[in-house]
Amino acid sequence: MIYDVIIDGKNHRLELNRASEKWSCRLDGREIEVDAVLARPDVLSLRIGNKAYEVKCERVGGEQHLWVGSARFAVEVRDPRSLRGRARAVDDHGPRKLTAPMPGKVVRVLVTAGTEVAAGAGVMVVEAMKMQNEIKSPKKGTIQKILVSEGAPVNAGDVLAIVE
Repeated sequence: MIYDVIIDGKNHRLELNRASEKWSCRLDGREIEVDAVLARPDVLSLRIGNKAYEVKCERVGGEQHLWVGSARFAVEVRDPRSLRGRARAVDDHGPRKLTAPMPGKVVRVLVTAGTEVAAGAGVMVVEAMKMQNEIKSPKKGTIQKILVSEGAPVNAGDVLAIVE
């Protein structure tokens, strides 16, 4: 799991992976050996190297604070996956562009302009590195335009179709 963490205004990238009984942790690309136990709700007991820490989490209004001993830190944790989902939910109104995820070739166009589609319905298939990737509609709507035809080469980020 990858998280973007802001501690007192400074950005960090935290990567956590569970490996049997231990956690693998990388902070800003640096491997850190961590042993963590939830001591009680909102209190985490951490061992980092040979040092032990008690970390308390509290919410004050809309903010989150961590206490490490007597030191308090303002913290914001962002899961990039949840931000993508939130952006999709908010952007459900108006036209949406379907783009190529990587360079490849359009091997099938599954719908035509004017077709009504459900969110997640396949619109076309792009082949890249011998793998076929189905390009899906990000929302329920009508295909406004198909901008490529079967056999057309595409680059990453090229607009393939528009759903409204």
